[in-house]
Amino acid sequence: MRQGDLPDVSLRLLEIFAGMMRCATTVETAEFLGISQPAVSAGLRQLELQLGLSLFERTGRRLSPTMEARDLFEEIRPLFGILRSFSTRAQNMRLGQIGRLRVISTPPLGYSLGVRALRSFHAARPDVSVSYDVRRLENVVDTVQTGLADIGLVLNEEKLETVNSELLTRSQMVVLMPTNDPLAAETSITPKMLAGRSVIGIDQASQLGRLVSRGFVQGGGSYRPSIEVRYCQTAAALVAEGMGVTVVDPYSAEPYLCRGLVTRPFSPACEVRALILTRKGVPHSGLLLNFVEELRRQLPIGTPKPHHPPGY
Repeated sequence: MRQGDLPDVSLRLLEIFAGMMRCATTVETAEFLGISQPAVSAGLRQLELQLGLSLFERTGRRLSPTMEARDLFEEIRPLFGILRSFSTRAQNMRLGQIGRLRVISTPPLGYSLGVRALRSFHAARPDVSVSYDVRRLENVVDTVQTGLADIGLVLNEEKLETVNSELLTRSQMVVLMPTNDPLAAETSITPKMLAGRSVIGIDQASQLGRLVSRGFVQGGGSYRPSIEVRYCQTAAALVAEGMGVTVVDPYSAEPYLCRGLVTRPFSPACEVRALILTRKGVPHSGLLLNFVEELRRQLPIGTPKPHHPPGY
């Protein structure tokens, strides 16, 4: 080595050196590091050669560090604290314990299932930073596609080409009404049963609005809402104020079941699919996978829980 040149010391050699400083024998160091005793001896010889220093003196069966070794060990001691912190943080990231998760949802899932999942998810991971937003379907798809959100939650029947979609669960549209409504005694409600009633309808330009409209036609009824709103949550809120009945998805109805309202299945059955949206070509983080598992745990008991499709 020319004078002034710095030795090119690998991190592995420093790890062997630090292990030797802690354990005092090459056998103990080998067990501590999970390598062979000859590998420890060879590493120490290589380090001494690169540094041009004698680091250990043999005393019986033990190796005693020289003063130079003690001084050098104090120099590198903080390095291993940093490495342990690095490894711990990486492990926590892999296990989904720290980091940032960005969730976006349409209102039906965003104000029901998503909230329950988020409460449980964040209670178990207080160090995770979460962004949680509720928007219209088009906004959710665009936000996931552009990478501004890690996961989207939607009710959707139409094929989506720009993002990955995975079925979370299937459910049926329901009729939401006051507990004391005469129709509450029925096991299911048909469009004909709603004739002459004040029906709060969903905007027929929306997917759920079109779904309800088709259901009325198939059931031999006429879909003529007395009040039409954009969101199912708005319809549910109006029913809670005694302004009529409505046909909505069960997620939108859920928050109002503790306010003197009940649901009954709408017949003919109108299926709604709850989907998880993710960005194409992007690996799923531990946080995202943990949140998906929490969503599944929060599904009502007895709800079908599809298996992960290939590639998820």
